[in-house]
Amino acid sequence: MPVDAIDDLADVFEYETIAVVGCSSTPGKAAHDVPNYLREQGYDVIPVNPFADEIFGRSAYDSLADVEEAIDVVCIFRPSEEVSGIVDAALERDDVEVVWTQQGIRDDEAAARVEDDGRVAVQSRCMMVEHRRLSA
Repeated sequence: MPVDAIDDLADVFEYETIAVVGCSSTPGKAAHDVPNYLREQGYDVIPVNPFADEIFGRSAYDSLADVEEAIDVVCIFRPSEEVSGIVDAALERDDVEVVWTQQGIRDDEAAARVEDDGRVAVQSRCMMVEHRRLSA
């Protein structure tokens, strides 16, 4: 069962590096504003978007497999039907501890695979909203 308890969500925010799959270069879109908020809070945000060269002044990667840096959390801003493939890519990496799908995005089968692999799954929650709530 995906993480739901407040204490467990707080543990996720102890990690430092977040790869954002579907990160947008367009201000005003949640896929831009949420990662930007996380950057402003001191997180190392790695943009993953095959259609962008650079986001937040940082090179954007085409896929999780292309990311050279260590990743703690994969935050997904893609439609629910794309989650399974993104989870497969996350599980191929040894460094990913958490897979988080943003508000309205969920794939119960993919989340179960994350947990079966001993990692943490969070579904259909906004990282910015949860971070603000826990920081209040």
